[in-house]
Amino acid sequence: MLTILGFAMIATFLVLIMMKKMSPIAALVLIPALFCVFVGKGAHLGDYVIEGVGNLAPTAAMLMFAIVYFGLMIDVGLFDPIVRGILKFCKADPLRIVVGTALLAAIVSLDGDGSTTFMITVSAMYPLYKRLKMSLVVMTGVAATANGVMNTLPWGGPTARAATALKLDAGDIFVPMIPALLVGLLFVMVLAYGLGLRERKRLGVLSLDEVLEQEKIVKDEKETESEETVLVGAGASAASGSGSGDDKSRTAKTTGGAGSGTDADSEDDEDDVRLQGLDPNRPTLRPKLYWFNALLTGALLTAMIMEWLPIPVLFLLGAALALTVNFPNIPDQRARLAAHADNVLNVSGMVFAAAVFTGVLQGTGMVDSMAKWIVDGIPAGMGPHMALVTGFLSLPLTYFMSNDGFYFGVLPVLAEAGAAHGVSPLEIARASLVGQPLHMSSPLVPAVYVLVGMAKVDFGDHTKFVVKWAAATSLIILGAGVLFGII
Repeated sequence: MLTILGFAMIATFLVLIMMKKMSPIAALVLIPALFCVFVGKGAHLGDYVIEGVGNLAPTAAMLMFAIVYFGLMIDVGLFDPIVRGILKFCKADPLRIVVGTALLAAIVSLDGDGSTTFMITVSAMYPLYKRLKMSLVVMTGVAATANGVMNTLPWGGPTARAATALKLDAGDIFVPMIPALLVGLLFVMVLAYGLGLRERKRLGVLSLDEVLEQEKIVKDEKETESEETVLVGAGASAASGSGSGDDKSRTAKTTGGAGSGTDADSEDDEDDVRLQGLDPNRPTLRPKLYWFNALLTGALLTAMIMEWLPIPVLFLLGAALALTVNFPNIPDQRARLAAHADNVLNVSGMVFAAAVFTGVLQGTGMVDSMAKWIVDGIPAGMGPHMALVTGFLSLPLTYFMSNDGFYFGVLPVLAEAGAAHGVSPLEIARASLVGQPLHMSSPLVPAVYVLVGMAKVDFGDHTKFVVKWAAATSLIILGAGVLFGII
C-alpha cells in the first residue's frame, strides 16, 4: 500500500504542476500533507515536516546567501567581461546563444555547485533570450542538462556519495567514466545546436545593434502615440471649455492610460537584466574593487571545493564581506538586499516547501517501500547484468528520490545483488551516476528552483520540456559506458 501511495503522490504532484492546476510551492506542501493522512499518519505530519525542514535548512541557507553573494557580484560588475565575451560570440544569433548557454553552464559547473552554475548562467544569458524573444525554457533545459552531466565530478556530490556508500575510492569511480561523460557532454552540445537551429529558423538572425535599433523605433513610436493621445485629449478639453464631467473623466482616463503604458514600458526595462547587468554607468559598479571581488570569489570557490568550511558558512561569510566592502553605507546595503529579496524569497520558500514533500516521503516509509519494490522486481536472470540494471534504475530513482536516499539506501542493495553474480561494485557505482542529467531537474533538487526562478520559467513548463532530453542524455552516457567497457 505504501508503494502505491508513494507513486500516486509523486504522479499527482507532477500532473498538477505540469497542467498548471497548482503552483509548485502549494503542490509541494498540500499533496504530501493529504497523502500523509491517507497513509494513516496524519498525527505525525508535524514531526515529518520539522525533520524535513531540519535536513534542508543548511541547503536553504546556502541558497539564500549564495543568491545574495552572486547578485552583489553581478551588481558590482564582476561578470561584465564574461557577459560581454558571450555577447560578442553569440552576436544575437539564436543558434550561437543556445550553444553558448550549454558551454557556459558546463564550464561554470566545474565549481561543483548547481545553484552557482544556474545563477551565473541565467544572469549572463537571460538578457539575450529576453531581447530576442527566444524560448526561455530552452535556456533552462540546456543549462540543467549540461550541469547534470558535470554534476558527476567527484566534488559535485553523487560520486562522493557512491564512494562512501560502497567504501570505494572516488577517483576509481570517476576517472574511468570520463570518456562516457564526454560523450554525454557532446550530446548536450549537439542538442543545443539542434534547439538553437530551431530557434534560428523561428526568429531569424539579427545583429545586436539591429535588435536594439528595432526596440528604439518601437519605443519612439509608443512615445509618439502617447504624446498624440495626450494632445488630442487636451484639445478636446479646450474645445469643450467647461465641458461635462463625463468629458473630463474621459480625458483623464485617456491621459492616465498613456501614463500606464509608460509605466509598463518602464517595468519591461527594469525586467531586462541586460540593461541592468551591462549598463556601464549603473551606480552599483565598483571598478576599483574589481580585483578584490575576483579574488574573493576565487577564494570562496576554492574553499568550497577544498571543503575548508561548510558551504552555507562560506557563502554567509562571503556575502557579509562583499556587502560590507562594496557598499559600506547602511542605506546602500539595504538597497542591495532589497534588490535581491525577491529571488531569495522565491528560492528559499520553494526549498522549505520541498522539505514537506521529502519529509513525508521518508517519514512515512513510502520511499523505502518504493525502492524495495523496484529492487525486488528485478528478475533473477538479470543478476549478471546488474550494472546495466543499475544504470537504467538510476534514471527514475534519482528523479523521484534525493541523492542521499538513492546512494545510501538503494545503491548498497543493488551492489550486493550484483556481487552475488560476480559484478564489481565499481561497475555498479559508475552505472549509478548516469541518471544525474535527469536528476538535476527533479522537483526534489533545490538548485532547479534557482534556475526556473531566475529565468522566470514555470516549473511545469520546464519539466515537460527537459525530461525527455535529460533522459536521452542519461541513456547516451549509459550506452557509451557499455560500449567502452566501463559499465
